[in-house]
Amino acid sequence: MKTLNPPRRSCRKFVSSFITLAFVAFSFLAAAESSFAQTAQGQPVARLISSSLGNTVSRPRRVAEPSAVSSANSATAVSLPAFEDASTVERTAFDKTNEARVQNGLQPLAWDPLLCKMARMHSEDMAQRGYFAHETPEGLEPKDRGRALGLLHFRVLGENIAFNKGFADPGAFAVERWMMSGGHRANILYIGFQASAIGSYVAADGSVYLTQVFLTR
Repeated sequence: MKTLNPPRRSCRKFVSSFITLAFVAFSFLAAAESSFAQTAQGQPVARLISSSLGNTVSRPRRVAEPSAVSSANSATAVSLPAFEDASTVERTAFDKTNEARVQNGLQPLAWDPLLCKMARMHSEDMAQRGYFAHETPEGLEPKDRGRALGLLHFRVLGENIAFNKGFADPGAFAVERWMMSGGHRANILYIGFQASAIGSYVAADGSVYLTQVFLTR
């Protein structure tokens, strides 16, 4: 189903109205919009990339060796978390996203527990298996991951992913940088989205993976 003023398509090929955007920790397409990093040893690390859709598919790219992750995050990934169950990183990123929407004259998004589970599972999987992409090494796209959890009927599904390390407030930092990128900003400010959730995963070395999922039913 077509929607009015859809967000700019970014980062990967998709089916129908499916939208997928990436805030990534490495450069994987030549058509990068921008990037930034502090790369000195011990300094915060993050890079941002946004590319236009062509016939290019974003394949998983390894960002580090699989690292150990906290057991607390592992436990929450298997539940359906209400907003009250959100971690500090997740709550902050969600609140900052809605603040940006309200400041731009849009309705805030509703927290969706199923989307949180989907997001947490993807963040955990990326951290444990050492890749960073919307598509898993087996080729599962966000719509496939959603359907596996019972998300069978939707008109538009969107996703932003983030990786950063060394920042005091990784949730706020991710939203700040998403809002500086045209493609990611378009996802956050898309008038058609109704619900969203953030799922984060923190590795033992302090690396933070975030997945942000948006939905129009």
